[in-house]
Amino acid sequence: MYQALNPSRSELVPIRGLSYHVRVWGQADAATPPLVLVHGWMDVSASWQFMVDALQARRWIIAPDWRGFGLTRGEGPAPDSYWFPDYLADLDALLDHYAAGQPVDLVGHSMGGNVAMMYAGVRPQRIRRLVNLEGFGLPETRPAQAPERYAKWMDEIKALHRGEMELKAYDSVEGVARRLMKTNPRLPADQAEWLAAHWAAPDAQGRWVVLGDPAHKVVSAHLYQVEEALAIYRRISAPVLSVTASDDSLGQWWKGQFSLAQYHERLQAVPRLHSAVVNDAGHMLHHDQPAALAGLIETFLA
Repeated sequence: MYQALNPSRSELVPIRGLSYHVRVWGQADAATPPLVLVHGWMDVSASWQFMVDALQARRWIIAPDWRGFGLTRGEGPAPDSYWFPDYLADLDALLDHYAAGQPVDLVGHSMGGNVAMMYAGVRPQRIRRLVNLEGFGLPETRPAQAPERYAKWMDEIKALHRGEMELKAYDSVEGVARRLMKTNPRLPADQAEWLAAHWAAPDAQGRWVVLGDPAHKVVSAHLYQVEEALAIYRRISAPVLSVTASDDSLGQWWKGQFSLAQYHERLQAVPRLHSAVVNDAGHMLHHDQPAALAGLIETFLA
């Protein structure tokens, strides 16, 4: 199994009624801003370990499990749907806790990249530099889609409460590892085995279940507003590095509804934009090419 070169330690931070699980590497350093890593949908903070191990310089790194993922928990029943603005408020509170009055370097992957981009435009003074790893946003929508979207949201909430949206359970942690490798064939077996033990946990019956609330599968009731996102992008004052993988994930997912060309067109709204591509990598580029990605990020942050 993979052996972490720079193991993390866990901290629990009270954030907005939740006990937020945060992985921390290194120690606070007044001379260097914290490096904050935020993961994507159905992922966990441990997902960053391979990239962290590939960094040349040791620094203070903070990586939370988003609400409803990993080991972040709240009191009482879990919600039956999630709202994107909550991630912004959670990140704001986490930065109050770890870096009050100090700008941070922020790296976000996928959903976390979308959160990072929005946050950097809403709180531009809090971000020194920003790295967006395939945080594409979503296809453009039209107001006429709203009635069907609200109906779909309510229908999926009902399906969730009927138990029809549960995540698949696995007989063993090895089964979880095989699932990770099936989704991402570039993920080495030793890393898959290590990650599986952090990405899932045994339930009361001893079956391994992914550490993600199934309510995350419920569609958002709100349509994605491209013009709203662009208005926020224009307010980002930090230099931004947009990193994409050589595999075209957007083409695979949206099949013509949203393309890489459209994504790059949206990014033109970012005032201080830099772009890079990681070769021989798919959407999970921090797993596929951790050393190449670490080098890009360290060069940019320096």
